[in-house]
This record gives sequence, structure tokens and C-alpha cells, in this order.
Amino acid sequence: MRAGNRWAAAGCGPTVTRMEISFRKLPDNQHEILVRARKGPDVRLPAAPVGPTVPHDLVHAVVETALGIEDGFWGATARGATFEGFELVVPGRHRRSGTKVLRRGGDAVLAAELRVNWAYRVWRGLPTEGRGVGRPLLDAEALARTGPRLDAAAARWAAVPESGELLWRWGADS
Repeated sequence: MRAGNRWAAAGCGPTVTRMEISFRKLPDNQHEILVRARKGPDVRLPAAPVGPTVPHDLVHAVVETALGIEDGFWGATARGATFEGFELVVPGRHRRSGTKVLRRGGDAVLAAELRVNWAYRVWRGLPTEGRGVGRPLLDAEALARTGPRLDAAAARWAAVPESGELLWRWGADS
């Protein structure tokens, strides 16, 4: 069995679902997220601050897509992982499979988090050198793929009216 097939069999491999992520803009620089068509029940993340430009989880969707990261935050979510703060849309008994996905692929999710944060840091013009910053996690070619896509996502988000939504189709949008 090829390595990729082992990962897929363990629930950590490439995402095949066309999960939909709805980022809804709320008053007072807040947003909420609704995740549908994933392996597992639909989930939502209640209102949270947007941040200086775009929702952090939208940055994840953009950067993970641009870099082909299928085992990061959104890839794990598509496979049924449940992260802190997310709630079931339809109350009911939720199996512990979401925890299993994270146990199997947690290191990859953490690695993706660091790469996404690095891409965001460079895109925002935040310090990339100095004490406590660490070594660069992405090369110039990767940053050339993420920057323009983050610009486009920021423009899409800015165009969303209050109470409107930005719909991201995982595995289809770029």
C-alpha cells in the first residue's frame, strides 16, 4: 500500500469531500462560521472577532488551498475533526470520531497552523526576523502563491455586507 493510501485509510489523507464553509459577517467586527457537507455532522463556530483584515479561519482556507495542504485545519475538519469552540448545528449525540481524526493527524494540523501563520505574517508585513520569530517556514515560491490569494480573499471579505456571507468550497475554491 502506498503511503498516501495508508494516510487515507487512517482518515488523515487527501480530502475528497466538497465541504462548504460559510463565513457570515456580523455587526461589531464579528463573524460566525457554518460548516456543511463534511464527514460528520454540520458544525458552527459562534460569533468571534474578525481580526484586522479577514477571519483567521478564512486565512487558513486560502493558504491551505494555495499550498495544497490537505491535512491541515480545514482538511481535518472535512474528515470529521471537531475543534474547540465548534458546536453541532443540530443538537444530538456526536461520536468521538472527530477526536480520532485529530489524534491521527494532529501533528500535520499543527504544522499547517505554523505555515498559515507565517504566510499571514509575511502578507500583513509583520516582522519575519528577530528574537522569537523563528526560521522562515515558507520559501519565496510558496509566498508568491499565498500573497495574491490572500489579497483576493481580503477583497471578497471586504465586499460582504453585514449579515452577508462568503462561501468557500473546500477543494474547489482558490
